[in-house]
Amino acid sequence: MMRQYELVERVQRYKPDVNEALLNKAYVYAMQKHGHQKRASGDPYFSHPLEVAAILTDMHMDEATIAVALLHDTIEDTTATRAEIDELFGPEMGKLVEGLTKLKKLDLVSKKAEQAENLRKLLLAISEDIRVLLVKLADRLHNMRTLDHMPESKRLRIAEETMDIYAPLAGRMGMQGMREELEEIAFRYINPEAYRAVTARLAEIFERNKGVLQEIETALSGLFEKHAIKASVKSRQKKPWSVFRKMEAKALSFEQLSDIFGFRVVVDTVDDCYRALGAIHTTWSMVPGRFKDYISTPKQNDYRSIHTTIVGPSRQRVELQIRTKEMNKIAEYGVAAHSIYKDSGGKMNGAGHAISRETNAYAWLRRTIEQLAEGDNPEDFLENTKLELFQDQVFCFTPKGMLIALPRGATPIDFAYAVHTDVGDTCVGAKVNGRIMPLMTELKNGDEVEIIRSKAQVPPAAWESVVVTGKARAAIRRATKNAIRKQYSGLGARILERAFERAGKTFTKESLKPVLHRLARKDIEDVLASVGRGELSSTDVMKAVFPDYKDERVTVAPPKQREEGWSKIRNAAGMLFQMPGTRAAKKGKDQPRDGAVPIRGVRGDLPVRFAPEGAVPGDRIVGIIQPGTGITIYPIQSPALQAFDDQPERWIDVRWDIDERTKERFPARISVTAINAPGSLADIAQVVASNDANIHTLSMIRTAPDFTEMLIDLEVWDLKHLNRLLSQLKDNSSVSDARRVNG
Repeated sequence: MMRQYELVERVQRYKPDVNEALLNKAYVYAMQKHGHQKRASGDPYFSHPLEVAAILTDMHMDEATIAVALLHDTIEDTTATRAEIDELFGPEMGKLVEGLTKLKKLDLVSKKAEQAENLRKLLLAISEDIRVLLVKLADRLHNMRTLDHMPESKRLRIAEETMDIYAPLAGRMGMQGMREELEEIAFRYINPEAYRAVTARLAEIFERNKGVLQEIETALSGLFEKHAIKASVKSRQKKPWSVFRKMEAKALSFEQLSDIFGFRVVVDTVDDCYRALGAIHTTWSMVPGRFKDYISTPKQNDYRSIHTTIVGPSRQRVELQIRTKEMNKIAEYGVAAHSIYKDSGGKMNGAGHAISRETNAYAWLRRTIEQLAEGDNPEDFLENTKLELFQDQVFCFTPKGMLIALPRGATPIDFAYAVHTDVGDTCVGAKVNGRIMPLMTELKNGDEVEIIRSKAQVPPAAWESVVVTGKARAAIRRATKNAIRKQYSGLGARILERAFERAGKTFTKESLKPVLHRLARKDIEDVLASVGRGELSSTDVMKAVFPDYKDERVTVAPPKQREEGWSKIRNAAGMLFQMPGTRAAKKGKDQPRDGAVPIRGVRGDLPVRFAPEGAVPGDRIVGIIQPGTGITIYPIQSPALQAFDDQPERWIDVRWDIDERTKERFPARISVTAINAPGSLADIAQVVASNDANIHTLSMIRTAPDFTEMLIDLEVWDLKHLNRLLSQLKDNSSVSDARRVNG
């Protein structure tokens, strides 16, 4: 176990003016508090916070962060209190230790919703001070290094959690070294067989290529010396998890991998990076499509480097990374490498706030935190955050040159939402590099994207399955919910207008304000939407507004009386219906009264759907309010309406109001008895097609030696169109009978 003076010496190597007193006090306090506690391995418990502190010294963290690492388990596992730590070390360090204590209590491997909620807490804690994350990641790394000592039942769950959340989070913060080690250990427990196979094969390939690697290293060093470029060249080998993931994703064998080995060239200045690149490309051929300049366009986690692949000295592909020493440090330690941490003077919040302005990695975290305030449910937040954690990136530009970083596979819709939520919500098209392109186009590095907008646009719900960014998904989901709520609210307003009219009253939204508490709704729109969804009846609203109101409508007649005439039922329920062939603008005795709700189709502004047997313009129709789904339209002759005879409050007066300019087919169900002979089905389909109708579904419901009965769901323009189609089917030689099905 590391001694007290050894810890101080480790920090002194990179920070000569270290606050020894703080480190000594934290060391002694933590050791005394943990006393004789033991870890699962049998080691003294204090060895764990000490190793976490040692990991942070490797990252050159300041003494305040090292002290927090020493103390991070004291409140959770000892008699230490927040008040005691505040008194001894100051309230800011106390706040950090308490924050880490809360995170330690989180069981992220529990149920999905709890895991999502705990990820929220983790990110929120990190947003207050980035050093919470650094200590948490160091804590996780040491726990992974000692995972063998955990019960076997817990190892896999902890490894999966590490691979799912902590490793990619370290990568997002630019801490590539820590990410690779976390992934490698997790891989060993998640898929031990694959880990052993990949590791053994990598060792074999390395042994076989030792001489070639040395030859390339020597050739590169000689080239830089010739061009007077001070550079260090070092070969590197891909990690087992990285190799396995690439093989799985691209279905490649070991022999097909061209970048198992690479070389890192580290120089002094940015100018030297480009000089080294020029020397390499003028000496060896570059592999097309394998050049990336992350110096001029850094990754979102602040990673900067030039990547290129050449056909090297021995005619083999050689992958190169060229960067400065500072870039190399940031590539290894990410946010921890920024000198801003060392200049904080131990002030926790100062460091946190400064980082949020200085680094792209912290900016990503801040944007993710913003999503928390937008009301995503925990599962959606977890899904979207994981999605963004794992994605590689592409860089695109607005017409004004603004850079937008997106996950690989992103579309112009993602781009629009990345610019602004309003831009995404009003997006109707896109120009990519000056050409009109489909909104589902996958964007590539360097694309210039111009979004075409319309204020009348509402983002389709189907977009949610197309986009890849969490921000776009959350915004589309919200817009869809708002659009549906608006439909229900509109329907509710119409229902209440008719109800008030029947009672001889005038409906206004303002009349609902004083009775919101009685209706148990938070605002007027909530009342209207509840009425539209069928969760709140118009009678209940009337009674809330007018306490002495009595519903004078009589109960609908029982089924027996239905045969005596539909008019009695309609009159009893207070409903009138559009007669066949009439329209809202048409005058006559069958003209529907003004109180009827106009129905245009499923694409109208009301939440409308049709009964399974369908309904077409020209049918007498009735609406039934279905709680949670809106209005279901039935033909008046449908036997299914018997189920609602004793529920008059659910019946609603509706009428057709078809806009001739908006062409829309309507559903109808027919039964066709066809002669059992080759070509019969083709004949039926031909009749349907020649009549400009559309078959939606077809099923065989009974087959006999000579006949087959089919149930066909069609889409037709109106009743006249349907009757013409039935007539032609009956006249067809392959058809014995054709009739409409009602329920």
